[in-house]
This record gives sequence, C-alpha cells and structure tokens, in this order.
Amino acid sequence: MNARPADRLAIAVAQLNAVVGDVSGNLERARAARAAAAKDHADIIAFSELFIAGYPPEDLVLKPAFQAACRSAVEALARETADGGPAVLIGTPWLEEGKLYNAYVLLADGGIEAIRFKVNLPNYGVFDEKRVFTPGPLPGPVNFRGVRLGLPVCEDTWTDWGDYENVVECLAETGAELLIVPNGSPYWRDKVEVRLNVSVARVTESGLPLIYINEVGGQDELVFDGASFALNADRSIAFQLPAFREAVVTTQWSRAGAGWRCAPGPIAPPDDFDQADYTACVLGLRDYVEKNRFKGVVLGLSGGADSALCAAMATDALGGERVRCVMLPYRYTSQESLDDAAAVARILGVRYDIVPIESAVRGLDAALAGVFAGTPADVTEENLQSRARGTILMAISNKFGLMVVTTGNKSEMSVGYATLYGDMNGGFNPIKDLYKTEVYRLARLRNRWKPEGARGPEGQVIPENVLTRAPSAELRENQTDQDSLPPYDVLDAILERLVEREESVAAITAAGFDRDTVLKVERLLYLAEYKRRQAAPGVKVTLKNFGRDRRYPIVNRFLDPGTITTEPGRFPVKGAVQGTAMAKAGAADF
Repeated sequence: MNARPADRLAIAVAQLNAVVGDVSGNLERARAARAAAAKDHADIIAFSELFIAGYPPEDLVLKPAFQAACRSAVEALARETADGGPAVLIGTPWLEEGKLYNAYVLLADGGIEAIRFKVNLPNYGVFDEKRVFTPGPLPGPVNFRGVRLGLPVCEDTWTDWGDYENVVECLAETGAELLIVPNGSPYWRDKVEVRLNVSVARVTESGLPLIYINEVGGQDELVFDGASFALNADRSIAFQLPAFREAVVTTQWSRAGAGWRCAPGPIAPPDDFDQADYTACVLGLRDYVEKNRFKGVVLGLSGGADSALCAAMATDALGGERVRCVMLPYRYTSQESLDDAAAVARILGVRYDIVPIESAVRGLDAALAGVFAGTPADVTEENLQSRARGTILMAISNKFGLMVVTTGNKSEMSVGYATLYGDMNGGFNPIKDLYKTEVYRLARLRNRWKPEGARGPEGQVIPENVLTRAPSAELRENQTDQDSLPPYDVLDAILERLVEREESVAAITAAGFDRDTVLKVERLLYLAEYKRRQAAPGVKVTLKNFGRDRRYPIVNRFLDPGTITTEPGRFPVKGAVQGTAMAKAGAADF
C-alpha cells in the first residue's frame, strides 16, 4: 500500500447477476469485471453482498464444503491482485473460530488485506440471516492507499443514528472518509425510493459520501433490481445505474477539502411502478429458467388475460422459439376463447398446439363411475377438467424438457380459486404476486410499451377482446368468475388490506366495504393456505408475497369477528411494561 494518502480514487462498481451456489462461475464473473475495471484504470472494484456465494444462499451456506469453496475462491482472487491491477472488495461467507459470518473482504497486493463482518442481521420479511450467520462486532474503517473506507453491509445502514449497534455512527466516529455499502436488496414496489431515503439519512447523519452497490437478477422468488447509486456528502446524487441490468462502471472520486466527492456519472431514469413490475416478472422468469437450465417453457393458453400476459412475459424473457403454448379445449370452451388464444400465439410468434381433453375427461369419468354412483355432479367433475389439463401439460414438459409456466394470479391464489394438481401444476409463476386488476393493467401497459431487452414483438401483443371480455374458468355453461367472487376491483382492494396491510375486518368495513363480503374473503383467504403451500414459486413484486413473506399456519381456526372485543384499560394488568403491552394489543382484534 502507498504510505501517502491518495487524493484521487477510481472506484469501479460491479452491479452483476451472481448465481447462488455457482462459486466457480461467480469467481469468473468477478475476474471478468475486474479485467474490465482494469481497462478503465480503476484503483479498486466493489462487488455486492455475498457475491462469491450468491444471495441469498439460505441453508446452503451451512454446508462445510460450500464454505470451503467460497474461501478458496476468495483466496485465489486475492492472489491475483498481485498483478498490479485493481484491488477488490467482495462479499463472501467467512468461517472464523467456528462462527460463520456474512463478510466483506478487501483483496489487494496479492493478499487479504482486511475483513469486515455484517453486524445487523435482518430477520423479517424475506430475510432470515440470523438463522445462518453470527453478527459481527462493530467495525472500524479499513485502510486503502491511506484512505479510510467504511464498509457497512446492507442492513448495517438501516439503523438510525443513536440506535443500538449503529454501524455507520461507529464508522464515522472512528475516522471513515467514504462509505461503500454492498447490498443484496430485493425488489418490490417503491423500493428504490425507500433505499434512497435510508441512504440520505445515513449521509446526513454522518456527513460522509456513500456508494450503494446492489446485485441484479432473479433468485427463486426474489428479483434483485440493481439500481446502484452514490451520494455525495451534500446528499446530491453522483450516479444512478439502470435497474434490472448488469453494469460495471468506473467512477472518479477526489478529495474536496476535508472530504471526498464523486465526479458526475451516468444517471439512469427510473422506471414507473408498472414498468418496474413487468420488468421484474420477466427477469425473474428468465433467470429461473436459465439458471435451472430448462430448454424453454410450456403453458396452457386459455384465451384469458392471465395466460396471455404470462405468454407475453415468457416471450419477452426467452424469445418465441423457446415458448410453447397449448390450448386444451373442452365442451365448455367458447369459440371466442379459441380465437383469442390463437391470436395471442400468432402475434407472439410462439409454437401453438391444440390438444382437446374430451377423451381424457371421459376416461376419468368412466374410471370413477362406480365410486361416484348415486352422487350428483358438482365441482368435483369441474376439477377433473382442470386436472386433465394439468396432466397433459406436465406430460409435454417431461417429453420435451420444458418447464410448465403456471398462470394463476394473486387474487385467485388468495381465495383458492384454483385447482390443486390442475391449473396449479407448474414450475414457476411470473404473475403469482399480481392481483387480477394488476394483470389487466400490465397487459395494457405491454400493448403500448416494450421493455428494453425484451425478446418479444413490438406493439399490441394481447388482443383487446382478451382484456374486455368477462373472465371465466369455462368449466360449465355460462360461467364467469363473478358467479363465485366479488368484482375484482372490490376483491383486490379487500385482499390488499388483508394481506399487505394486515388490517382488521372492522377497519376494512369502516373504510366502506360490505362486512359480509369482507368476512367471506377473509375466510376464503385462510382456507386456501394449504393450496398456496403447494403452489409453484413466483416473482415477488409487492411488499408481502405468498411464500417468503406471508407464512400463515395451515391449521388455523382464527377468524376475525369484525368487531373489537377488548378495549384498552378494560382488563386490569399489574406492572407498567405489561400495561403498555395490553394497551397496544387492545387496539387490535383478538
């Protein structure tokens, strides 16, 4: 290291798509990014959180062989820094004295110069890092060419000044000059603004400039949107990288008086919420297919909005040559549905097959005739249609190595308007976290806008008739969804309050919704939990998705009566702490 402090630093920011468990592949990605940074004469390149392992590694990180592979990769990369090229800041699991840490390491001059451990381990929502990692001690800055770099890791920047174990406060008090923050921050609506507000708060409190580095790409249900940025000490944005795209950008920093300032860099305009949701769904589907090495996808194309939007997303993700759509008609399938499905397939340029299910359903009816003798036909026979379709799609999947795309929306999954082992069959669902009203909105969006990098055609890809006709499962004559469900605008508004906001029945009713309807929706929501546990994973785009976020028990007899049964102060409780707890609890339903 140079003894004289540097007055200028060229810092490369690597916003890349790591693959969980692909240690050798992630190492090669780091090498390629470092080589690109060297061409830009970067002094140091910074990667995202746990880059070598991929994020989140979940319980894979507990496997000793995986820990050893990550350590070996980091040590190999450290040795390569003896070549005079850029130093490296990179995230990795790190085993030290029998304890496993989420670490960020400085590699320079052929060795490991410094290691810092994540202090604040998130244990909420989609995160459960306390399950696998040990919290590190409060860190001081690391020295690079005489510059004191603060390296808070992701959640370490989310505590307010003066809070217990405030990492940024500790770094500022111990002489840090510049904060470099590696992140594994998944996307959901409004997340870019939330991150920016948190970072502005830390810059304001510490008086230090900050570089925020986020990964990009899909991992199971999560999508990481990148959108890395830097803030100067005066809270001005120095650069903003594009969302949902990889980038390696070298930024120029110089001392300005007592502090550091970044020369103006690229500032990518943000997508609006609907554009970001659509892009997240496409990226999540693409990475799930690519990283699991499927040849392509197959899906049932019914002529409705859900399957049409899924077909458009699949085509945008993979290209039409890797998408196969199948119409599976039965006696209740209308000519309008046949025409609309064919039109969608034609516009998208995907392979389209028609496989009638009449003989399959007749065979199932015949096989069950003795068992069902003397019983009236009901929803059981309707579900046989869906299960025949699901079986056929899975057979095509097996035969041709294609993953089945499931096409149920969040409204249906909330209230159980789906058939286990039927239309719920599949490997991944790009619209799992979109309510029905949002499906329509994103379909209309795609008809007037094509995302950058999308592989589907320009212009209208979903015929207007698909978006204006009444939605129907077409399992009996003249059936519509609204025979069984409230109108979707009402249903979705109630569900958003029940699921995302966890509001009580009383609060939702007070907002103007019919109490009986709210109670019915809540009951259906609870009853469908066992179905959701068996559903395919899908992209998270809302604050609270089914799966990683919302984990309700299947066996659950609680139903909100819609009235507050206990009021603050009505029950005598001894002790100030207990009394405070009861006062808080009294404002909610029991």
